Amino acid sequence: MEDLLLKCDVHHKKLKMFCENHSQLCCSDCLPRNHRECNYVAISEAPISGLFEKLSLDMQQLSINLRTILDQLKMFESTREAIIQSVEESCSEKLQEIRDMRKQLNATLDKLENATLKELDEIRSTLQASLKRDIENCSKLKDELHQLGGAIFSLSEKSKKEIEFIASMKCREKIQESETYLKETPVKGLSSIQLQSDIDIEKYLSNKCGLGRIVVMNPKQVLTVKRKSEYNVNTSSDTDLSCFITGICSLHNDHFIVVDNKTKRVQLFDQQFKVVKHCDVSDRPRDICQITSSEVAVTVGNGVQLISVDVKKGHVRTERMFRLPYCAVSIANHQEALYITSGTALYHYTLTGTLVKMLYSDTGAVDRVFMCAISPAGDRIYVTNTNQHKLITLAMDGTLISAFTDPELQEPWGVHVTPAGQVLVCGSKSQTVIQVNRRGRKKLATLVSKKDGLRFPTSICVNKNIDQITVGQNNNKIIVMELQ
Repeated sequence: MEDLLLKCDVHHKKLKMFCENHSQLCCSDCLPRNHRECNYVAISEAPISGLFEKLSLDMQQLSINLRTILDQLKMFESTREAIIQSVEESCSEKLQEIRDMRKQLNATLDKLENATLKELDEIRSTLQASLKRDIENCSKLKDELHQLGGAIFSLSEKSKKEIEFIASMKCREKIQESETYLKETPVKGLSSIQLQSDIDIEKYLSNKCGLGRIVVMNPKQVLTVKRKSEYNVNTSSDTDLSCFITGICSLHNDHFIVVDNKTKRVQLFDQQFKVVKHCDVSDRPRDICQITSSEVAVTVGNGVQLISVDVKKGHVRTERMFRLPYCAVSIANHQEALYITSGTALYHYTLTGTLVKMLYSDTGAVDRVFMCAISPAGDRIYVTNTNQHKLITLAMDGTLISAFTDPELQEPWGVHVTPAGQVLVCGSKSQTVIQVNRRGRKKLATLVSKKDGLRFPTSICVNKNIDQITVGQNNNKIIVMELQ
C-alpha cells in the first residue's frame, strides 16, 4: 500500500520532488517534461517541513472528503448505467417500431400488388370471354353453312323445285348472316397487355433516406438561438389588413403551411417564405396540425377542415370537413388520434371525427383550455391557459400533472414540443418565447423576447429537417430562429 502512495501515477516512478508552482508531486520524469521552469524542492529535504505543515490536511477530514467524492462517483456511475439500460430499452422499442413499420409497408405493397393483379385478371377474363364468344359464333355459322352445303350437294337433278327453292333461300340467308356478322364484328389484331407502372411510388421510396429520423431525446437540453431573421408573409392586396398567424406546420422539403386568422386563408410557403399556393376556408382558421405527408387538419369555426397538400405540384385544396358541437380552437395529432380544444375543454377524436372522450375541462372562463401540443413520446399533453397565464401539463388520460406560471409567460398562446421533447411556449402579452422542462414545472430559458423584435407571438413550430424555430405573430412578420 505504501508503494502505491509513493509511485507517480503517470510514470510509475518514485515521487521525490514537489513543484511549488503547480502544487504537484513529481517523479524524475515529471520534472524535465512538465516542470522544467518551475520551482521545486526535494520531499526528503529538511526545509520541506514547513511545507508539510502548510499543505497537510487533517486525516479525518481527508477521509471524509474521499468518501464524499467516492459516493459522488458511485452515483454518477449508477446514473450512467441506468442511462445505458434506458438506451437499450429505448432502442429495443424503436427497433420493434421500425419492424412494425416495415410490416405495414409490406402489407400496403401487398395490397397494391393484389389490386393490380386483380385488375390484370379481370382484363384477361374480359378479353378472353369476348374472343371466345367470337370463336363460338364463328364455329356455329361454319357448322350451319357446312350442313347447308352438304344438303345442297346431295340434291339430285330430279329433286323437286320446292326443295331447291327452300335450300337456295336458306343458303342465301345463312351466307348473308355470316357476311353481316363478319362486317359488324371487326377483325381484332393481336391483343397485348401493358403495365403502366406508377413510377411515383418507386421514385418516392428511392428518394427517402430511411423509414424515419432517429432523434436522441433530451428534453433537458437548453436551446440556444444563433441568429434571427424576419419574413413578411402578407399576401393580401388590402394593405390595411395585417396578418394574424395563429398556426404553423412544418412539412417535408422545408415548406410550411400557415393559417392566417384574419384573411381566412391556409397558405403554402417555400423555404424563403414565398407563397406557393393558398386556399380559402369558410371561417377564421385557428390552428393546424399534420395528418400525413400530404394532408393537414385545420380548426375552422365549429369544425375541422381537412386539406390536401402537394408540395411538388404546389396544390392546396380543401377536402372533407367534420362538424363539432362547439368552437374548435386548437388541434394536435398523435398516432392517428386527434386532440381538439374548445377553449374550455380538451377532447380526444378519431381521424374520422368520432368522439372518443373528453379528457380535461375548465369552464371557469373562456380560453382556459386554449392551444395544445403532444409530446413525441405520447405521454404528455401541454395546454395553454391564456386566461390565467398558465401552461397546463396533462397525462394522456387527462390527469393534471402540473400548472406552470412565470412572469415571462403572460397570456400564453402557441405551444410546441420539438422532436427531442423540448417544450416551447409563446407568451403573447409578455412577447416572449420560453423553453419549459418536460414536467412543465420550470422555465429553462427565454429564447426570444420583445427586445429582440418579437411582437405578440401566437404560434410556433420547429422545422424537423434543420435546427430552426418558426414563430408566427399578430402582424405581417414571421420570425425564424436558427439554433446552435
